[in-house]
Amino acid sequence: MATTLFGDTPVNLIGELPAVGTKAPDFLLVAADLSRKSLSDFAGKTVVMSIFPSIETGVCATSTLAFAERVKGKDNLA
Repeated sequence: MATTLFGDTPVNLIGELPAVGTKAPDFLLVAADLSRKSLSDFAGKTVVMSIFPSIETGVCATSTLAFAERVKGKDNLA
């Protein structure tokens, strides 16, 4: 079981975090245009995901905006 911090409090997660560089398992998500996407839709591209528990928290909203700013103008964005 993996552990992370919520503020200064350790929190147990379900399962283990993947090692850096490991191939992602297949997934299904809803894109901004409401289409469904899976890992195969991104074949041949580098995939970077920003995952957060709730956009309604200040920290998550701020980190999401910072992430969007950093990837602005990059090729192959979906």
